[in-house]
Parts: sequence; structure tokens; C-alpha cells
Amino acid sequence: MKAFLLTFCCCLLVLGAGAQPGISEMQQAQQNLRSTFFSAMDCSLVLAAVFGIIGAVRIYHNWQMGHPRIDEQVAVWFFAAFFMVLAGAFLRGVFGL
Repeated sequence: MKAFLLTFCCCLLVLGAGAQPGISEMQQAQQNLRSTFFSAMDCSLVLAAVFGIIGAVRIYHNWQMGHPRIDEQVAVWFFAAFFMVLAGAFLRGVFGL
């Protein structure tokens, strides 16, 4: 009786495994992820460029106005842009694309 019950449960497991979503749905989800990811990667690079340009203008303005400590501002704006570039690379590594 136990052997019959065990065999019956194994057959039910096989039927449940056959009812999983197909390969085409998984490929469609992967394609959607890739298109969204490349948009996010481009967005991170654009944000890094914007941070760099805004930072350069503000630092130049402060330098021309004679502010004594612009080296701290240079570091802040540089690392803000650098962080955005690294965030894009991190996303690429996480999603394996």
C-alpha cells in the first residue's frame, strides 16, 4: 500500500512539472529585461555626463569668484559622476548582460 501511494505521489509531481510555463515566455521576459537594462545603462551614462557638466560649471564659477576651497567641490562632483558610471556597470554585472 505504501509503495502504491509513493508511486501515485511521484506521478502527480511529474504532471505538475509538465504544467510549467514554456520556453517562449522565458525568452520574452529575457528580451524585455535586456531592452529595459540598456535603457537604464544609457540613463546612468547620461546622468554621469550631466553631473560632470553641472559640476564643471559650478566649480569654474566658484573659482572665478575667488572661493578658497574648490578642491572639495571637485572631488564631490567627480565622485558623483563616477558613481553613476559604476552604477551602470554594477547593473550590467548583476543582470549578467
